[in-house]
Amino acid sequence: MLIDRILALERVARRLEPSAAVRAAMTDPVLAYGERFLASLPEGRTYVPETDAGASLYAHPIGEEPRAIEDLLGVLTQSVDRAGINCAGPRDFGYIPGGGIFPAALGDYLADVTNRYAGVFFANPGAVRMEHLLTRWMASVVGFPDTAAGNLTSGGSIANLIGIVTARDAHAVRSRDVERAVIYATAHAHHSIHKAIRLAGLGEAVLREVPMDARHRMRVDALDRMIQDDQAAGRRPFLVVASAGTTDVGAVDPLRAIGDVASQHQLWLHVDGAYGAFFALCDEGRRALDGMACADSITMDPHKSLFLPYGSGAVLVKDTAAVYRAHAYTANYMQDTRQAADEMSPADLSPELTKPFRGLRLWLPLQLFGVAPFRAALEEKMLLARHFRQRLLEIPGFDVGPEPDLSVVTFRYVPDRGDADAFNQQLVQAIHADGRVFLSSSVIDGRFILRLAVLVFRSHLDDVELTIRILREKVDALLNS
Repeated sequence: MLIDRILALERVARRLEPSAAVRAAMTDPVLAYGERFLASLPEGRTYVPETDAGASLYAHPIGEEPRAIEDLLGVLTQSVDRAGINCAGPRDFGYIPGGGIFPAALGDYLADVTNRYAGVFFANPGAVRMEHLLTRWMASVVGFPDTAAGNLTSGGSIANLIGIVTARDAHAVRSRDVERAVIYATAHAHHSIHKAIRLAGLGEAVLREVPMDARHRMRVDALDRMIQDDQAAGRRPFLVVASAGTTDVGAVDPLRAIGDVASQHQLWLHVDGAYGAFFALCDEGRRALDGMACADSITMDPHKSLFLPYGSGAVLVKDTAAVYRAHAYTANYMQDTRQAADEMSPADLSPELTKPFRGLRLWLPLQLFGVAPFRAALEEKMLLARHFRQRLLEIPGFDVGPEPDLSVVTFRYVPDRGDADAFNQQLVQAIHADGRVFLSSSVIDGRFILRLAVLVFRSHLDDVELTIRILREKVDALLNS
């Protein structure tokens, strides 16, 4: 009876291992769907506000019986790939856009089919070596030594958490010390920094908001004075968080001078370069990012300025022993993995134990394309942002923010009469309703502003020029309404 039941279950379970013919019947429509999607990008809308908002998915609950791949692709078209922001499109200029270069999808396919476990060196030495090779290359980009430890993460949030936890433990900030511990950042630090501080058990630490200059960069003189005041008051300053490209305005803090102050006072410097760090690949970006190498830890997201799909972050830490002490754990069931190895296990450098083989989605594009087109694309995005700003300066009525450090431009239209904030809220709503391009908004110094962030690898001069035409068109329509 037991054997009969096992064999009966086996017959059903074997559906999970389709034959080559069945696999081809699945993959061919999927590949065709992907090709149709890519072909639609040049003329497709970048933003679609739709009332359904994906709710039609609930009409297709998970059931016991299989469904055809063609039917499921139809559901995907209707419920997922229609509404919202088309992040793969060439005219996504909102927030900090990403990429999704094609070979990364091939890397993910191979990583998922082979299902290599990249968390522990013993389980797959090659996968771990590949990820360490990539983080050592990243270290060379930002000027870190090749002895620095690196970890490929799901994004900047986990990378920032790793950096902050490492700083906490390196400075021996215990529970009893938290209320006297002091952290320094500007008002434009990414909100994932605040989340990481709380998750690291530092929610009751003193968080100093360092004043910024007219270009929204941390003021080094104010930082130095605040540290000295806190030390004199008996508090324990231990961490400075600087930005290599803020989300709101793309500002790069004066990293070298901040590094000097942090070193002088023996504080840990964490640089959030999730958006901007990879701009160091090009000469223009390297000049803007001068001083990144002064950091003790740095976050950098390949899914932003290396154009990978989402879920591709990284953190580098100069002091390998410090990040290991903060994150390494083991268990009896893992005793077989405790063998001498040339490489550290990623699980000992991160909160993650189970992790996908993320390295292949980056290694494959870098090997297939080489670094040159990435470098060219990054410089192109910086120059496109400058071009956009210069063009807006030539149009009466536009109030334009400072020359971009990287590839974010802030601006707004100031009408001759009426509430400028209300006008710009209407302007961004009109752009979203149009859908050809996507811009985002923010509030800077109490003023409602619009942002253009150029980072999608498919964005080129024609797309920026179209954005300018649409802005003029929508402003004229609002003024005449």
